[in-house]
Amino acid sequence: MKYVLLYNAVFLVFFFSCKKETKPTAETIIDQSVVATEKQPTVTWSPYDESEDIVATQKLKTKRMHLKLINSKVRDKNAIWEALAGELDYFGEKEYNRLSALILEKDIPTLQQQIKDGKLTYEALTKFFVYRIRKYESDNATGLNAVIALNPNVIEEARALDRKDKSAIDVYSVYGMPILLKDNINYRALPTTAGAIALSDNQTNNAFIVNKLLEKNALILGKANLSEWAYYMCADCPVGYSAIGGQTLNPYGRMLFEPGGSSSGSGVAVATNYCVAAVGTETSGSIVSPSSQNAVVGFKPSVGLLSRTGIVPISNTLDTAGPMTKNVVDAAILFSAMLGKDVMDSESKLAGGDFVGATLHAKIQGVRIGVIKELLQDSLYNRAVSQLQIAGATIINVVPKKRELKGFLTLLNMDMKSALPAYVSSQGAAGLPIKNVEDVVTFNKEDEGIRMPYGQELLEGIVADKTTEQKLESIKAALKTAGKSYFEEVFKEDRLQVLLSINNYHSGYGAVANYPMLTVPMGFTPEGEPKGLTFIASTFADVNLLKFAYIYEQASKERKIPEAYTVSQ
Repeated sequence: MKYVLLYNAVFLVFFFSCKKETKPTAETIIDQSVVATEKQPTVTWSPYDESEDIVATQKLKTKRMHLKLINSKVRDKNAIWEALAGELDYFGEKEYNRLSALILEKDIPTLQQQIKDGKLTYEALTKFFVYRIRKYESDNATGLNAVIALNPNVIEEARALDRKDKSAIDVYSVYGMPILLKDNINYRALPTTAGAIALSDNQTNNAFIVNKLLEKNALILGKANLSEWAYYMCADCPVGYSAIGGQTLNPYGRMLFEPGGSSSGSGVAVATNYCVAAVGTETSGSIVSPSSQNAVVGFKPSVGLLSRTGIVPISNTLDTAGPMTKNVVDAAILFSAMLGKDVMDSESKLAGGDFVGATLHAKIQGVRIGVIKELLQDSLYNRAVSQLQIAGATIINVVPKKRELKGFLTLLNMDMKSALPAYVSSQGAAGLPIKNVEDVVTFNKEDEGIRMPYGQELLEGIVADKTTEQKLESIKAALKTAGKSYFEEVFKEDRLQVLLSINNYHSGYGAVANYPMLTVPMGFTPEGEPKGLTFIASTFADVNLLKFAYIYEQASKERKIPEAYTVSQ
């Protein structure tokens, strides 16, 4: 009998020791009680009569919210997820709800740790986002038009990563993270349209920053909608509209609040948890504006830190890409993943330092932060300043002297006039119907109601602008001087490390001075519209933005998921 007991004891020790050492796999973590055993019903989107919704927008105070259409007239929404629909045949609402607790609002380190612990897989994470996009975008009551296209290979790519050993994966990495790209950023698996019909067949090679992401095994989930031509097409028209993608809508006030532009789809998609993170681009306010309007973090870095090769341009002087995320740590992770010296971009510089580590170990005691005195009338801004002061910052009230930014539109006009042909010839697809801005204007006039429902005043202004190269260089120099003077007087006089603004209030100055900006959710108006606290730093002092914004974020925690897009809906 004692031998039997001894045998049993040895067996149990052996059994549990083996069980403890077994690495979790995709199969071991699936909760069989929630996996659909029958094929799920087909989910499709159908057009609807938009007239009632459009009429309602005409009553809004904000003129730019007076819409003429909502959904694209040239694209069937079902085409977004059509190629991936088969992957969701046995992915149902119960599995979606189970995964929601693991995924919604979680930062990259948390997601990576859950995958390493066997609670989640890259495949399940990716399927969740595809399912969620289809769930809301197929319903005309909830659709936001934030996504233009999905990568048809993304779930298979996620499976391939699941087959690899995950033990050495850094949780502070983009490895396996599904990321959306603003649709003016080249990606070989999908056309790069800038929202314009003229570029609907623009099948390209990868942008430099996309290659950087792929080198680190990020998953490109798809393309986000945007203001067509990065909002340099029509004057005072709705932000977030493009002929290809339709009208992007704000999830915090659908058809009530502006979504911000021009990286509208990127901001809305991140806010609504359609992806882990997104990449936007900015010339002046195009990352900061939609980020603040959608209660997400948006980081516009100093020009030169991220390559512009393979991005449909407005201005080679001012353009930059940047991360848009739900939190500051993820912004640091995504930003770091895209860094690299690009010999094709004359402004490109090799950035050194550990941006993620600096963010996580930030301290603010004694840091001198400038507060713009007139903005203290805003109650949310006032509260944010108090929170930073309590955290240990030294608050300095400042009154910057306003400068005129004369010739700003001329700079954009003349830069785009030369930059677009250069992009088309060197980075665009062969056989495009346009070669320059004049071609775009002519192309759009062939079907004005579909291709340019809000007109194309800005594009026509580019064609009409005859500014000489010598005059342009003079304008650029004067603008840079005005922008730098605006900031440098207070930065130097008061020995500031950062200056605080609201939303994209100071994006024009930041653009011409090449001062980086980072916005963090700071709360909501009584009507429920998000606002952002925007940190501004000196050129190439980008790390200060991440450090001090992270401390503010941890103290305030104002980021909230849009109520209509929680898992219970």
